[in-house]
Amino acid sequence: MQRSHALSSAPEVVLHTPQGGLGVAIHATLKRDLTLMLRRKGEVLNPLVFFALVITLFPIGISPDPVLLASIAPGLLWVAALLAALLSLDGLFRSDFEDGSLEQLLLAPQPLAALGLAKVAVHWLLTGLPLALMAPVLGIMLSLPAGSYGVLALSLALGTASLSLIGAIGAALTVGLAKGGVLLSLLVLPLYIPVLIFGAGAVQAARAAHLLQLLFQAGDAVATDDGGAVDADELGRVQPGLQRADGFV
Repeated sequence: MQRSHALSSAPEVVLHTPQGGLGVAIHATLKRDLTLMLRRKGEVLNPLVFFALVITLFPIGISPDPVLLASIAPGLLWVAALLAALLSLDGLFRSDFEDGSLEQLLLAPQPLAALGLAKVAVHWLLTGLPLALMAPVLGIMLSLPAGSYGVLALSLALGTASLSLIGAIGAALTVGLAKGGVLLSLLVLPLYIPVLIFGAGAVQAARAAHLLQLLFQAGDAVATDDGGAVDADELGRVQPGLQRADGFV
């Protein structure tokens, strides 16, 4: 009797089903990764500082000639942004692998691809998007025409999202290696080349279109004898710029 009474008075264990679905899991992953990354401000600022330093040092090392700088600006800005985004890829999954959080994501009932995509989105928000916003400011240092700034920012915003998605594949393959940074670069750099070609080509085409617009304005000004319609300094840069950009028109 005493034994049956003890069994009947034992507390009942109630198993609670986890509340929320895929949207809640993605929101929690985004919030967690954003919080962790903002606590490590050095890792967030390193790619941005590297990007700014490369663009600042190139005019000193090559030439301060505005025409020359404007001709190489699209490719230079894209290559520097690509390398800056590559700096932070090694830590995309590494911290979660070291503290066991990655195993919990594997055991979660939600699709692993969706949770991984949330982590890639955080990487883009804190790396790719700031690079895209910084690029037009640095383009001023390279004498990039004002008509190219919008295309530059948009191409980098879309391109760095692609770079983050491609880089996540390499980061996942090398997450278990002690020094996988070099191998990660070798894996993803060949896959980055098409994005680099199309992104730099879009900015170069926008630059050439802006120079052609200035040339047409100059022709209209000459035809109407309105010499004040176009800035003389700007006209001096149109002809050599068109000679360098005629392959993209």
